[in-house]
Amino acid sequence: MNSISKKEPIFRRKKFRSEAKKDMISGYLYIAPFFIIFTLIGLYPALFSIYLAFQKWNGLSPMKFNGLANFQLVLSDPLFWKSVYNTIIMGIMGTAPQLIVGLILAYLLNMTFLKFKGYFRVTIFMPYLTSMVAVALIFSVLFSNHESSLANYVLTHFLGMDPIAWAASEWGTKIAISIMVFWRWVGYNTIIYLAGIQSIPNDLYEAATVDGANKFQQLLFITIPMMKPFIILTVFTSTVGSMQLFSEPTVFLGADAFTRDEAMTIVMYLYRDAFKLQSFGTASATAIILLVIITIFAVINIRLTQGFGRKKRGVKE
Repeated sequence: MNSISKKEPIFRRKKFRSEAKKDMISGYLYIAPFFIIFTLIGLYPALFSIYLAFQKWNGLSPMKFNGLANFQLVLSDPLFWKSVYNTIIMGIMGTAPQLIVGLILAYLLNMTFLKFKGYFRVTIFMPYLTSMVAVALIFSVLFSNHESSLANYVLTHFLGMDPIAWAASEWGTKIAISIMVFWRWVGYNTIIYLAGIQSIPNDLYEAATVDGANKFQQLLFITIPMMKPFIILTVFTSTVGSMQLFSEPTVFLGADAFTRDEAMTIVMYLYRDAFKLQSFGTASATAIILLVIITIFAVINIRLTQGFGRKKRGVKE
């Protein structure tokens, strides 16, 4: 009996270890599909693109080591710097307003006196769900070069300006594409901001009301500081998205998108090199340069947005 009682704890310990090992193996099996798919369609293409950036390859002939020649070719191309300029300008024009307007719309949608909140929330979010083909058709009509288009009608009859050939002029194209980006993504950021505002405790607003703070002061000193994590998230995602601008210019300009310097973005430049010029080496080099640009702009924007809600110096945390 004594020998059995001594062996029993060891048996239980081994059984516990075996069950824990089974749980660990089953857990890894559950998450294995994600890592397999990520490796095949995410990690491997990224590593292969880095390798390809130092090769000269047209997709058919054998690869030839090219060193840094692909980077030198891209960085010395005036069209590449034009695409960088276009991407930054359209990114600022289309992204910065949507973040500001999205925050204002979210604050208004959270008002207690507003009726039909569910309808307005769905309506604001609908452009994000709309197909890009439908968006292209709508904006090609709104910003048509014809004098009777809606955009030119507003300019001539309400602002007293001359009609603009939107799809034929440089700034007309940039403005039309930026408005398309704004219209499509403002609802997405509004919903994120609305979720952030609803997570703020009402006690803070009640205490501020008792202290005599008006709605603007509550927005400035309570809502925006408490929304800091959500603002950083939207700024980061919007920055990355604006640097990868591709769908809006291509669907707006159609077949002329890759022949128009004023609408060329970095991703369009990359796509043109890879699939129209069959220069996969320079396309991969462009992708790496784009990664560096995105990282720089993302860090700058995050540094700027981290100032929201920060306490003054000299005040103890």
